[in-house]
Amino acid sequence: MTKRIYLDHAATTAVAPEALEAMKPYFSEKFGNASSLHEFGQEAKTALENARNSVAKSIGARPAEIIFTSGGTESDNLAIKGVAFANKSRGNHIITSKIEHPAILEPCRWLEKNGFKVTYLGVDAEGFVNPADVEKAITKETILVSIMHANNEIGTIQNIEEIGRICRKRRIYFHTDAVQSFGKLSIDVRKMNIDLLSASSHKIYGPKGVGLLYVGQDVKIEQVQHGGGHEHGLRSGTENVAGIMGFTKAIELANKNMKSENERETKLRKKIINEILQIKGAHLTGNPEKRLPGNASFYFEGIEGESLLIRLSEKGIAVSTGSACSSHSLEPSHVLSAIGLKPEQAHGSLRITLGKDTTEQDMDYAAEQIKNIINSLRKISPFNKW
Repeated sequence: MTKRIYLDHAATTAVAPEALEAMKPYFSEKFGNASSLHEFGQEAKTALENARNSVAKSIGARPAEIIFTSGGTESDNLAIKGVAFANKSRGNHIITSKIEHPAILEPCRWLEKNGFKVTYLGVDAEGFVNPADVEKAITKETILVSIMHANNEIGTIQNIEEIGRICRKRRIYFHTDAVQSFGKLSIDVRKMNIDLLSASSHKIYGPKGVGLLYVGQDVKIEQVQHGGGHEHGLRSGTENVAGIMGFTKAIELANKNMKSENERETKLRKKIINEILQIKGAHLTGNPEKRLPGNASFYFEGIEGESLLIRLSEKGIAVSTGSACSSHSLEPSHVLSAIGLKPEQAHGSLRITLGKDTTEQDMDYAAEQIKNIINSLRKISPFNKW
């Protein structure tokens, strides 16, 4: 039987058993609508608010500043569009980076069609946004800056606190997409000068279909989904109480195990990077150290990433060739293009993302198979120079 090794945790994770157990009562016994006034509804409402308190505490926020959503994409859209429309009397300029997730870039492009101006900042060869570039891009019309905490493809961790400080000084709202970093890196929204923050459950062993948006109490934001006025009037729709219970338990587990798990994954990450870089024509993307603990991303000269992914899948190894959210596209990764890779280099990319069940034996097996498959692909390539 072929081994099954999952090394695509940046795409999604399995629901933790503890999170699943936390959810179960809210599918059957405690199924009430949290907006209902009867006992069933108030039971769900109490659970919802307890979850809100717990989640808020984990990032140094107030309970009223936590808005539960359907996931990272909805949170990003609410942050970008909500702030833009609520503050258009102040200005119409937004600043973001070229390596953001499509859940940021696409709302920004949509806003450009609706009277707003967007500056897309470049990054250096390791994917870092220079805080000085953020400051230079600010104009009297700027109302929002959105820079992701850590990149989903190359794992680069931005200097969020400094960027937030610049925005705070200029009285401009600062949003960060923390979908990849939430539950993996320590976050304190006050200390890090964050006004809005997006996070998603299914990246940290919680269920799919639930996420959050932190909205600082002084942020002027407008709802973009209209209805019954749930979630402090910012996100209408009956709350997914079961999902929120699973998300809350996943956050609790992530925070409890963060230090030890980060140390363990960092050790494994360094191991796989050292092994892979012994392959001729292999290059690391992102910074060797200032990256997510479980992210190892590469490109290989003379290799087509999709062929490598398929061959690895046949060996039971699940990896990615960039962002799983946009893997249907034939265009080279916008992140890899932004850090200066040529299209043929970007098409030779491979992303390995580790999780809590990844072992040293998994790393050894994956490294061995990657080496063997690359050698095999190069032998049959008409452009073989190896």
